[in-house]
Amino acid sequence: MCCMPSGESTQASVHEPEPVRPTEEDRIAAAGSELIGGPLGRRALPGRSWWTPVRVIALVAIGMFALGLVQKAPCYNGAWFFGASSQYTHACYSDIPHLYQGRGFADGLVPYFDKLPGDMQYLEYPVLTGVFMEVAAWLTPGSGSIQDQEQWYWMVNAGMLMACAAVIAVCVTRTHARRPWGGLLVALAPAFALTATINWDLLAVALTAAAMLMWSRGRPLAFGVLLGLATAAKLYPVLLLGPLMVLCWRAGRWRQYGTALAGAAVAWLVVNGPVMLFAFDGWSKFYTFSQERGVDFGSFWLILGQNSDDPLSTDTVNTLATSLMLLCCAGVAALALTAPRRPRFAQLAFLIVAAFILTNKVYSPQYVLWLVPLATLARPKWRDFLIWQACEVAYFLGIWMYLAYTTSGDAHKGLPTDGYHWAIGMHLLGTLYLCVMVVRDILMPERDPVRRSGDDDPSGGVLDGAEDVFVLGPAARPARHAAHFEGPRVEWGRTEATGSSL
Repeated sequence: MCCMPSGESTQASVHEPEPVRPTEEDRIAAAGSELIGGPLGRRALPGRSWWTPVRVIALVAIGMFALGLVQKAPCYNGAWFFGASSQYTHACYSDIPHLYQGRGFADGLVPYFDKLPGDMQYLEYPVLTGVFMEVAAWLTPGSGSIQDQEQWYWMVNAGMLMACAAVIAVCVTRTHARRPWGGLLVALAPAFALTATINWDLLAVALTAAAMLMWSRGRPLAFGVLLGLATAAKLYPVLLLGPLMVLCWRAGRWRQYGTALAGAAVAWLVVNGPVMLFAFDGWSKFYTFSQERGVDFGSFWLILGQNSDDPLSTDTVNTLATSLMLLCCAGVAALALTAPRRPRFAQLAFLIVAAFILTNKVYSPQYVLWLVPLATLARPKWRDFLIWQACEVAYFLGIWMYLAYTTSGDAHKGLPTDGYHWAIGMHLLGTLYLCVMVVRDILMPERDPVRRSGDDDPSGGVLDGAEDVFVLGPAARPARHAAHFEGPRVEWGRTEATGSSL
């Protein structure tokens, strides 16, 4: 601002809560800040510079995305097109260039309406992702060799996905208003950069992040519409409606939940309805393919199958995986209703999506993108986040080295089956570790970095600071406190050390 603030605005700003600086509460963040001049406060003037947290984090996210593009350079320059295993040994595989011709975009076929040659008769992606793929095909020059076109198609998609990455970083940064620098977890996540252009998942992730932002601002209809669109791009976002229902049940916010649910249903139907009516076989391919698909990469089901003389059938795995997921849903619901303090929305959103990933019969490396924004909001702690990211990077390298091994013939270049199983184990343990940390924060609120700083539920919107109207079991008793923990004990809206309201 070029003008002096008025006395009224100055008076109002006195009551605004101070932003949380990670370098003051997180030793890893403080140590890392030395690379750019030290903790905030030594060389920064918040509010007096063009370099606001949102702008900085958006630029960092774009920069990391660009580094991810550079990492794909060996494939762009030939490995996608020459040699079956070179794209794996360079760890730069992407579905995008291969599906340009494989799913009929090079021939001008209309997704869902036109049949495809080969085993896959129709495009096996949800409708909004299909629209995204088709728009990229329209923007791809149709001249030159097929290799030139596939390179252009990947570049066009990369540009569109880069915009999605920037949206994700901005939305996560703005969701927790007092913790804007927490968005750096998303921007700097190595697994995010490495997997961003493997597939089209960033579209659904961006819509989900925008939905979370809208809910945090108390706009349930906008949340529902965005979540419905996200579900039209990928199935996993619909899972967020489950924990949100339980939290609204506990807080008695049924009207807002109903608005969100209606918005999600209408938005999903607007996108899917026309294709369902006029090309049902093509529309349903995504769902039938997901049902009929056998056990695949990245899941513990694959470890069981490859170490068994009589692997389980696909139908049996579907039944068992669904049963395990339902048990996890019941566990998350019980946690939400019995926790001494109502869990934060982001915490339960992370747990439910993580449960789906852990129990599913397939884990593609880009699925980590689903969890990165939710993990940032659920557990904004650098140490735990980096431990998890290290496990995901290990899996990212493991799957490509395993595929290099299986496609290199007698040369056996890469990682054998046993080694790949260890990589899967790293992914599973890393995700479980972060889940345990989030559950501990729920049961012991003083361990929660967000609540320790004085907030209740910044991503909760109408749930933030709301009183409970329905609780079960331990929720009626005082919160458990961590043994040997130094710091204030966080109660419902109060801190014992100061007695002040949070």
